[in-house]
Amino acid sequence: VQLQASGGGLVQTGDSLRLSCIGSQSFSTFAVGWFRQAPGKDREIIGGIIKGGGSTYYADSMKGRFAISRDNAKNTAYLQMNNLKPEDTAVYYCAADLKLHNLVVVTPAYWGRGTLVTVSS
Repeated sequence: VQLQASGGGLVQTGDSLRLSCIGSQSFSTFAVGWFRQAPGKDREIIGGIIKGGGSTYYADSMKGRFAISRDNAKNTAYLQMNNLKPEDTAVYYCAADLKLHNLVVVTPAYWGRGTLVTVSS
């Protein structure tokens, strides 16, 4: 599956932003995860969603301000980000794997190009 994240940009502290991850055919057969990598830091997982969309996972540090959803009819997954802070500045990536477990525990099999989110103070 091929993936492409989009929707990044420059926002202000407290703003909301929704990122999209558009996939190729067979997108609906994959669990999708969102990750981010801030300048000078390791990549971290935000969370993931199973292929049918009925269940999500969030890293503890990401709970509350981030929400993941998907619309398989549009081959698209979303990351809704609210009350953004300067420390949320990062390149955001979507990734896919056959199992949500693989997204969380190991390196996902498929990655899209990231989209840069910059939050100004």
